[in-house]
Amino acid sequence: MRLTIRTNLAMRSLMFCAVNTERTVRKSEIARSCNASENHLAQIVNTLAQSGFITTRRGRQGGMRLARAAEDISVGEVFRTFEAGLPFTECFDSDSNDCPLSDACLLRGALSKALEAFFAELDQISLADLVHDNTQLEALLRLPAQTATPGCHTPFAKIA
Repeated sequence: MRLTIRTNLAMRSLMFCAVNTERTVRKSEIARSCNASENHLAQIVNTLAQSGFITTRRGRQGGMRLARAAEDISVGEVFRTFEAGLPFTECFDSDSNDCPLSDACLLRGALSKALEAFFAELDQISLADLVHDNTQLEALLRLPAQTATPGCHTPFAKIA
């Protein structure tokens, strides 16, 4: 199995936010630290916000933060958000299945069980499990604390 770049960058972005919970993080900071394209991250940030993993705010003081505690975000939930719409193999997609063995093949059932087990295992891991007490990751992703701008106390809202 191979994960998509989107899922990989989604997890990197969430870990970045989880390490820097005390501040608003910007897409450019994530891109720089996680070796990613800002344009590609824009799509991922949008999906993360629409799925309720992060909140975003536009403008000069804008950026993103986790929408929930890291303990409440399971890796399985993130993977399902980014991977579930992609068929694992052609026989998982009834619209484009051209496999001549589909009616007799038992592999699809085995693969379905394996995928369920894969996601069930990831459901047991939270974002917090990945970042808390991980000093090496913190050293890679920690940003300096933000200084507050006087008079700027706009709450975060989810941007659709």
